[in-house]
This record gives sequence, structure tokens and C-alpha cells, in this order.
Amino acid sequence: MIIDGERVTGGGRRTHAVVNPATGETLAELPLAEAADLDRALETAQRGFKLWRNSTPQQRAAVLQGAAKLMLERQEDLARIATMEQGKTLPEARIEVLMNVGLFNFYAGEVFRLYGRALVRPEGMRSTVTHEPVGPVAAFAPWNFPLGNPGRKLGAPIAAGCSVILKAAEETPASALGVLQCLLDAGLPKEVAQAVFGVPDEVSRHLLGSPIIRKLSFTGSTMVGKHLAKLAAEDMKRTTMELGGHGPVLVFGDSDLDRVLDTVVPHKYRNAGQVCVSPTRFIVEESVYDRFRSGFAERAKAVTVGNGLEEGIRMGPMANPRRPEAMDRLIGDAVAKGATLHTGGERIGNAGYFYAPSVLSDIPLDALIMNEEPFGPVALINRYVGEEAMIAEANRLPYGLAAYAWTSDGKRQQRLAREIEAGMVGINTTMIGGADAPFGGVRWSGHGSEDGPEGVLACMVTKAVHEG
Repeated sequence: MIIDGERVTGGGRRTHAVVNPATGETLAELPLAEAADLDRALETAQRGFKLWRNSTPQQRAAVLQGAAKLMLERQEDLARIATMEQGKTLPEARIEVLMNVGLFNFYAGEVFRLYGRALVRPEGMRSTVTHEPVGPVAAFAPWNFPLGNPGRKLGAPIAAGCSVILKAAEETPASALGVLQCLLDAGLPKEVAQAVFGVPDEVSRHLLGSPIIRKLSFTGSTMVGKHLAKLAAEDMKRTTMELGGHGPVLVFGDSDLDRVLDTVVPHKYRNAGQVCVSPTRFIVEESVYDRFRSGFAERAKAVTVGNGLEEGIRMGPMANPRRPEAMDRLIGDAVAKGATLHTGGERIGNAGYFYAPSVLSDIPLDALIMNEEPFGPVALINRYVGEEAMIAEANRLPYGLAAYAWTSDGKRQQRLAREIEAGMVGINTTMIGGADAPFGGVRWSGHGSEDGPEGVLACMVTKAVHEG
């Protein structure tokens, strides 16, 4: 842990084994926070907020730009750590570092654009609207993007003038600490950002039970997000919740199927499908269904699976033993209910947590996998007749994070953009994120946004001042 600039280790604390998912070997033992550690982090965050809220835009920009520069210099070390802890391929981990570099540089500019406004009033009166930092932030980051998620959780509060306590995943601690260390080495005062690890329910209850924390930022499952939102509501803390998804992909007969397949298949198996915005439910127009299904299965079989540190590997292991178990359960249930398994559906080898890229088709809607986020390397392909039915299926579930559609019809593109219920929609592309673009969902996929100007404003409160 890092508390008040100090590396906190051992000391008789409980520990968590950090495991390499490609080998099953233990990399290290991670100390878990006790109540006294969390109290110290809270007290430090309180001091840090009083200090950082008065920082100038120039100070905040210098820290963010400096951290971006250090991450670029340390890219290879950070990427290797992420691959060893989480399993994703080394090229994917390198890209994740660059995502942080871009985000921090964007936020370094955004600190100069936190504008308020003056209202038109009669002579003798003055009314202004300003944005102020909300206060100390408790930020919870999952394991699937071990560098990018901590970058989002740290970058926005720091840009806004807040202090932050980061609780990243116990499976991937060194990645998160590496990001925080770049900020500290770039001049961030040690009181402003802390990193703690522990038993998740203990940490969340302790931090959210404190009046010091004024905002919760959480990325993770819908179930856990609902639980944390209830805890935050007890003290009316502000929340940004980026929760689960079940990404629909509408494929129409007028699209270029080879282009679609060459784009979506790599994105389906990116990070072994452990991506909240992963394309998952392929809603395919009947006229091209057979060609799409066979083309998808053919490409899935060609995906090379192995240790993410090795050259030529396109998909690493799943991140922990829970995920292959979930794949067996969900795929087994779908096949038992009548779905067709075209490839995959089984573990690979007897070391690590490898799972074969999988393709299911003709899946009944009552199958668990059609209603629960699979969060794994499995594509679900069903046929539909007509645009109306395809949109209805896209909106059937209560999730609304990312959705995708492929069509050459310009008017249809506009209809889909309007009618699909999702926080992010990609039309003829899977590139739906960017440092300058808001990232977030609707309905059970959460509320609020990260990234973009919205990410910084989410860490601020609005104040109206009227002078007579």
C-alpha cells in the first residue's frame, strides 16, 4: 500500500497471494489493510484535500504532464507487470499505458477549462456559477484493465483538485501502484493520493462509512455497484458508477461482412473477452446470418492463445480461476438449452487459466448467458428478421453500456444512434473511447462519465453565488 507517501508492507497484516494467471504461480504476497490503515488513509486524504483544492491549474497540469512523461518512459516495465498480474498480451498492456498517457495529457489541458459563468442581473447585483472540487474521493478499480482503470480513477480527481484513496484490485496491485508512483514522482504531494488494498467489503464499508469521503467512483459489476451505491446513499455521497454490460452488435445485410468480421473478432477476444464494452450478443440479419456465423467461427479458431509475454500470442489466459469456471457454467447451460457450440467451450492445458475462444449460435433467450454478462471469450450469434426486431433485442436487457451496429444505410445509422439505449454507440466501428470522449452507461450499466471534460466535472460540485 502507499499511505501518506509511505510504502506499507508486512507488519503482521493479513496477505493476499498475487498469482500469475498464465502459470498459476504466486508472484508475491500483498498486505491487506487493517482498520488503522484505512483511518490513516482517510486522515491523510482529508489533509490532502485542504492542500490540493488550493493548487493552481499550472500545478495540477505539471503533475499530470509529468506523470504522463514518466509512464511513457516506464512503458515496458509497466506493461510487463500488467501482463504478469492480469494475463493480457504484452501489446495490449503497452496500449493501456498509452491510454493513460493520453488521458493525463488531456486532463492537464482540461484543468484550464473548468469554466464557470456570470448571469445577467439588474444593476447592483452579481450572480456567478462556479465549479469546485467535491472533496476526498474513494475510487474502486477492477482487475481487467490494471493500468487504465487506476489511471482513470486517479487522473480525474487530481485534475479537479480533489484528494483520492484508490482501492484497486488485489489481483493486480503492482500495476496500480506503478501508476500512482508516476504521479508521486512527478511532484504530486504525498497527501493527495493513497492506495490501499484489503478485503473488499471491509474496505468499502469503512471508507464509505466515513464523512471524510464525499464521492464514490466505482468500476465493476452491477451487483457490487448497487451494493456500494446503497452504502454511499447513507451519507448522500456523489457517485460515478461504471457497471456491467452485455454489448449488442447489430449486423445488417448491407454491411461489408469481411470488414465487420475482421474488426469485431479481434475485439471480441481482446483481453480474453474480459472487457465491459466487449461486443457480445451478435444480432445478425437473417440474409447474412450463415455467412457471418461461419466466418466468425473460422476466425475464432485461428486465434493463438498462450502466455501474454510471448511473441505472436493474440489472447492470454483469463485473469483468475473464477472466470474459466464461469465460462463452463454459462456455456454448458446454453448448450443444454439447445444452443450450438461451434468452437471452444473448454479449458486449454493444465497450468494457468486458459480458455479456448468460443462461439455459440441459436441460443435461446432464456439461457443464462443471454442475460448475464459472460465477461469472457465467447461470442453469442443469433439470427433476426428486420430492423425493428434487431433493435428490440439490443434493448431487451437492462444493461446499456456499449452497443455496436454495422450498416451502410445512412438513414438507418441515424435511427440506430437515436433508438439504441446505451451510453456509447459505435456505428461501423468498435472504437468508442478516447481521452476527450465521455465513457459511461445508462440503466443497470451505471451513471455518470469518466474521461473527457465530463470526467473532471464528475469530481466537482456546482455553486451559485448571488450578491446584492
